[in-house]
Amino acid sequence: MIDFENVTVSLRGQRILSGISAHIGEGEFVCLIGESGVGKTTLLRLTYFDLFPDEGDVRVGDFRSANIKRHEIATIRRSLGIVFQDYKLLEERTVFGNVAFALEVTGTHKSEIAERSLRVLMQVGLSHKRDSFPHELSGGEQQRVVIARALVNQPLALLADEPTGNLDPVTSTEILQLLREINRKGTAVVVATHNYEFVRKSGGRILLLRDGLLSQLQGI
Repeated sequence: MIDFENVTVSLRGQRILSGISAHIGEGEFVCLIGESGVGKTTLLRLTYFDLFPDEGDVRVGDFRSANIKRHEIATIRRSLGIVFQDYKLLEERTVFGNVAFALEVTGTHKSEIAERSLRVLMQVGLSHKRDSFPHELSGGEQQRVVIARALVNQPLALLADEPTGNLDPVTSTEILQLLREINRKGTAVVVATHNYEFVRKSGGRILLLRDGLLSQLQGI
């Protein structure tokens, strides 16, 4: 489903990724582990074509970085759910409104927007908070809204960039359990993190990014 083939990336004159190759299959749970600044976010940006390799090729489904057209990028992003560490919620919209927005921009019918938005809010345990605003939520609740928004388009894969980076250990465990439940229902999950405890608990496949190189670990 997602393939990196001999991918090299430099940013601001610094080599970030050096000829990496990896495959992520349908329904997998994969943890991308590495210290801050090693290029984990860069790798995720390549996956949703926010960034393109200097050398090599990135494939997501039937799309390739080597020849993808601009109008096709929106198509592939709709098939991916993206979870950011800093939430990026719309402060003037309610919880429901934030989730619904992801469907509104795709022209989804209003009745379907309501049904699907409420369904994913129930899935992440926040249906009772649907009329609350982001500033009224805890950090863990805000992250659940972000996950719900990422899920509402029924993506093939969920990409999470440091999803527990701003959360306490108990809330981090709850978010991990939620991601595992999402994965059990068939959605591939890729988590970029520097949290080795999160990775140990995840039970997923582990990819280590260090010094621009990617390797698979058997355990931590």
